[in-house]
Amino acid sequence: MRDFGVGFTYFVRGQRWVGGRPREFGFGIAPALVTLVLYVGALIAVVAWGGDLTETVTPFADHWPSPWAGLFRGALDIALIALAVLAAVLTFTAVTLVIGAPFYDVISQRVDRSVSPDGTAPESGLSWWRELWVSVRDSVRILVRAMVWAVLLFVLGFVPVVGQTVIPVVAVFVTGFFLTQELTSVALQRRTVHLREQLALLRARKGLAWGFGVPLGLAFLVPLVAVFLMPGAVAGATLLTRELLHEPNRLAENHAAA
Repeated sequence: MRDFGVGFTYFVRGQRWVGGRPREFGFGIAPALVTLVLYVGALIAVVAWGGDLTETVTPFADHWPSPWAGLFRGALDIALIALAVLAAVLTFTAVTLVIGAPFYDVISQRVDRSVSPDGTAPESGLSWWRELWVSVRDSVRILVRAMVWAVLLFVLGFVPVVGQTVIPVVAVFVTGFFLTQELTSVALQRRTVHLREQLALLRARKGLAWGFGVPLGLAFLVPLVAVFLMPGAVAGATLLTRELLHEPNRLAENHAAA
């Protein structure tokens, strides 16, 4: 429970960091706005044509007596929309980070410099194109993992009782973990920490990852909220990265001394 609280503290600190720096805040919401427009369009398409899709894939229900065919297809429509929403929450951050990689890398570096005792930020030493390639490659790998979880949770959601009680809670924690991984990857990649090592670090401190990612995941259920929290989420994830790697934090040291 202590790690969960520490993770939540970094979530709040990240929002405060950008809150006191309007330029960084404005700098960071642009990529999230672009992603939001893309996702809203995709979700509208799912709602508009989801019914046609369910009819196409369930021809066997055409001859069912009323009202069973309508109820069955209506349930599938709702499930399809729910899956689309879950997939959107799980993948929104990864897609936004790819679109806004240069923006968020700058924010992460500035956070590092602001809290590092010597005022420096770690550098990967890779070219910009190489960094972008690593970011896209790792994001795709995480997206695949996230979608596997999304489909699994979607299927388990049909299990009576468990699907309506336990599975939604599991989904929140799975989403929180993936959000934390995606956001900390910005700072960890600059430290040349590869994806497998990133996952190992977070699995060793799941409470920390959940404390940061769970409240963020719940907030991200509201699309506009996700846009406005993204800059602070990147800032907070950078602070959390320093915690994971036991790097000194000037702000934490000053707070302890006070």
